[in-house]
Amino acid sequence: MHNNGIKALKGMGLAHQALRQDELRNLKGDIGIGHVRYSTMGASNLDHAQPVVMSTNYGDIALAHNGEIVNADHLRDELKKKGWAFATSSDSEIIIRLLANDISNTGDPARSIRNVMSLLNGSYSMTLMVDNRVFAIRDPYGMRPLCVGRTKEGYAAASESVVFDTLGGEFMRDVEPGELVELLPGEVKSIKTGLAKGRAHCMFEWVYIARADSCLDGRLVYDVRRKIGQRLAIEQPVEADVIVPVPDSGRSHSMGYAEKIGIPYSEGLMKNRYVERTFIMPDQTDRSTGVMLKLNPLKSVIKDKRIVLVDDSIVRGTTMRQIVQLVRNAGAKEVHVRVGSPPIRAPCYFGIDMKTRDQFAATGRTVEEIAKMLTADSLGYISIEGLVDAIGLNANDLCLGCLNGEYPLPVEGEKVRFQKKLDSFA
Repeated sequence: MHNNGIKALKGMGLAHQALRQDELRNLKGDIGIGHVRYSTMGASNLDHAQPVVMSTNYGDIALAHNGEIVNADHLRDELKKKGWAFATSSDSEIIIRLLANDISNTGDPARSIRNVMSLLNGSYSMTLMVDNRVFAIRDPYGMRPLCVGRTKEGYAAASESVVFDTLGGEFMRDVEPGELVELLPGEVKSIKTGLAKGRAHCMFEWVYIARADSCLDGRLVYDVRRKIGQRLAIEQPVEADVIVPVPDSGRSHSMGYAEKIGIPYSEGLMKNRYVERTFIMPDQTDRSTGVMLKLNPLKSVIKDKRIVLVDDSIVRGTTMRQIVQLVRNAGAKEVHVRVGSPPIRAPCYFGIDMKTRDQFAATGRTVEEIAKMLTADSLGYISIEGLVDAIGLNANDLCLGCLNGEYPLPVEGEKVRFQKKLDSFA
């Protein structure tokens, strides 16, 4: 943000590819927001890159949004009937257009943000620049993470606490579900919206998405993952020679598993640091190629050994199948797979790219059938109860929709958690 309004800088690819240093140095101003988009709604192209910027009679507005709005199509259709036009298929464009329209009427950004929040059904953590003010918002269930902290230059909001460690700053606290905060030069101002509806934190953040050194809702992710591995060892033991993590997301789980079961832990798969996470690659062909580029087996660790591969989760199964075959080709006597997440059986509608049931390895298959598909000698998942216990939150404070098909808020054609059956009424 500078005197002549908001300037947006965008690009495709990883952050270091999309944003050149000379361009960043030329950005002037005292406030700003940034975003790394993981596309789950709307095409993956530059038109959908964020922040989204819009000019209004109140001033310029910029939005960065993590999450997914379930009723986006309904809102878009209703607005089109009123003559509104949209340039993209992104749910974020709907949010910023609603906000721009409301601010033009109220002249009060905080009030307008609350008004727009009341229309949205879904998950979101957002940062907003409205003229020369910066706001951060978390959805009423707190599905997606958001926190605030202090840096040398002032106050900031981020999806993960590790940001403040990297900047040499100080993590202050998580933004509460349904809370709106304004970042001011000397304080973080909390504005209660009255929209909080309990809690439904996404379990997948602890299992896979978040960095291990981040703290989410009072829990260090690394510690949670070790506890998941320990519980997995109790529930799914196996006789083997070596515990091998699937790097990097399976490493903490593997350490916990090895500690509890008493089998040596070894880095049997070396990771190429120049290949990104395969799960977030938008195309399945890219994911498959990425596995072979990303991992190289250490034959001295694997050859003639009974190997336990420990990973955080299995979604489609294609990646794990390739890894099992990679380990077999390196001379493993047996390959057993242990997983720090229960079987994923239902779609995610709230910001993780798991959209249809037919893509899941667990759809229509028993655990034994999945093991056969993976070409593994055995397969074991942690239970839902074990996962909840390891995270350390009440099951009612977590979103477990992708595991049990029961969602914390209404999704067309799906069951809402705590929903009573019609035949339970007399």
